[in-house]
Amino acid sequence: MTIDTKLLGEKIKRLRRRQNKTQQQIADQCGISKSLLSKIENGKAATAIATLSKISEALDVRLTYLVDDQNERDIEIMEYLRRPDKVVDENMGYSYEQLAKRSKFSMIEPTVVYVTPKDQMTRKEPYTHSQDEFIYILEGAIYLLYDGEKHYMSQHDTAYFDGSKPHIFLPVDNHSAKVITILVEK
Repeated sequence: MTIDTKLLGEKIKRLRRRQNKTQQQIADQCGISKSLLSKIENGKAATAIATLSKISEALDVRLTYLVDDQNERDIEIMEYLRRPDKVVDENMGYSYEQLAKRSKFSMIEPTVVYVTPKDQMTRKEPYTHSQDEFIYILEGAIYLLYDGEKHYMSQHDTAYFDGSKPHIFLPVDNHSAKVITILVEK
């Protein structure tokens, strides 16, 4: 595999600047010289994978993102017919489909959740995750069980909450519901 050093350097520089970090901060964190980091960012030096791994950790991205020779795009369009299939798992109590690829920078993940009708719902235990969550009821109605409290929500209602607290979408009746969820890294 050949790494495009110019593209690699641009990615590193863009990530570092978005995080408002100096070359010296990243270099110190990685145990390399500021001069070497500058050469890497300007595409003037190739470096060992071990060093790139340290840089990826310092910038909080996967190494594969840095060495992937694809340019970052300003827009990612996912046509309906080309979106990945809906994920269905009987044990979850719902199915979902991702609406966009997770952004490497904004850490926002939009999804449509299809809440299973009441007679088919098998899961009752709440979930937790590290992100904040925004929901918008697109169709139908749900009970949002959040941190031990039950909230009735119907079409066009919204909620924004801390995902680290136990929560689950429960069906109100035997009609499915469609909920847009957006997970946001804290």
